Amino acid sequence: MNKEIKLLGKEIKNGKIAVIPTDTIYGIVCSAFNKKSVERLYEIRKRNLKKPMIILISSIKDLSLFSVKIDKKITNKYWPGKVSIIVSVERFDYLHRGKKSLAFRLPKNRSLIEFLKVSGPLVAPSANIEGGKPAKTIEEAKKYFTDKIDFYLDRGTLKGEPSKIISLEKGEVEVVRK
Repeated sequence: MNKEIKLLGKEIKNGKIAVIPTDTIYGIVCSAFNKKSVERLYEIRKRNLKKPMIILISSIKDLSLFSVKIDKKITNKYWPGKVSIIVSVERFDYLHRGKKSLAFRLPKNRSLIEFLKVSGPLVAPSANIEGGKPAKTIEEAKKYFTDKIDFYLDRGTLKGEPSKIISLEKGEVEVVRK
């Protein structure tokens, strides 16, 4: 594993906030288990305080950290990949904001998986101010966030789209965002 990735993953685990390339677009990320960082991310991004987060995970086993289980047929169909799956979650109010559900995504990108193995699960909304266009470059992200971000990881222009989101909350697959 790249030394830079290892170091940056540890920084995130220790409370830092970064803009990094995800498997779809640039995301503004922090540890899903650091409440203080999550609150800071909401503030920096001007995110609606009632809107829950998308969590990136490195393996299906990470779901157990959130006391979540997803039917294997569903995970085999959509993961790894660019699909976020919303499921019911009881704990972690600071992440689900009273909605009692969170979206999880297991990316396919190997570098990102390696990063997640070091950092742990990440809160990862798109790198933009609420309602703005997602940043496709670090320069665009810096226009949104300036020096409020602890570090930026530049991987050039990303031409992806935000992830598809499906919900399993009602016991069946419902497409929330294509």
